[in-house]
Amino acid sequence: MRAVGRSGQGQVPSRCPGRRRENHSPCGGSAVKTYWLVPLLTVLAGCVSSGTSISEPLPQPVSQQAMGNEARNRARIHTELGMAFLEDKNVAAALDEARTAAAIDSSYPLAYNLFGLVYMEIREFAQAEKSFQQALSLAPNDPDISNNYGWFLCETKNYAKALSYFDIAMRNPFYAAPALAMNNAAVCSSRMGNDTAAENYLIGAVRLDPNNSRGVYLLAELYYRGGRYGEARQRLGEFHRRNPVTAASAWLGLRIARKLGDRNEEARYLAQLRQRFPDSNESALLAQGRFE
Repeated sequence: MRAVGRSGQGQVPSRCPGRRRENHSPCGGSAVKTYWLVPLLTVLAGCVSSGTSISEPLPQPVSQQAMGNEARNRARIHTELGMAFLEDKNVAAALDEARTAAAIDSSYPLAYNLFGLVYMEIREFAQAEKSFQQALSLAPNDPDISNNYGWFLCETKNYAKALSYFDIAMRNPFYAAPALAMNNAAVCSSRMGNDTAAENYLIGAVRLDPNNSRGVYLLAELYYRGGRYGEARQRLGEFHRRNPVTAASAWLGLRIARKLGDRNEEARYLAQLRQRFPDSNESALLAQGRFE
């Protein structure tokens, strides 16, 4: 299962594998209602690692807390601006804003969270680790930071520890985006070779947030890899009813159609790839006949 980040020709249109802008809901969906969370996570309890203790009271996310003093408010503004720059791939500007925020308020956790995301983006992993640890020392068990740190751990192949931080995020009743953490936990579980856990996370995430298009797409990918081609086509169709076709989704649809022997559907996806995404990685794979 592939982790998907920013929108692009060869990617699912999702900008939120490991981070989200403060006070924004994930993947363009509305913020999910937290009263679903406790019973759903009881079902998922067998899928998560418990390597990190969450016996302390779970805090309200820093991003949802009331405005503070002037320094804290200025630091928050610069951090939010830095997140926007990072979303737009302007890493240098994002790093400048993180430095400014930390200089204004050295105790603002989300400034160090931003540092962690920036350093992760430029693959300065030691600095990213240090920054996330600093953020968590200032805001223990914060769900936004825990989710981002979990994604960092997953990207650096520390899978079991990553799952424990996703667990912290998704169990926090104040967290506005538990489905985001569930998506990430699914990707991490799949990378560990545990597709059963990955499926459980994704089904739970889609149930929790019906607008979770990334979760729907990841389910389609998971079912395709598991040879469950009918279910893969059903989930991909659900994705396409809500989202435009991308190079990645057309490529997946083409391969599903080939497995099902549906030549008409295969031809339709083939035409879309060639006409709309001729320069994509998926079109290159098609030209090479590399369907798997």
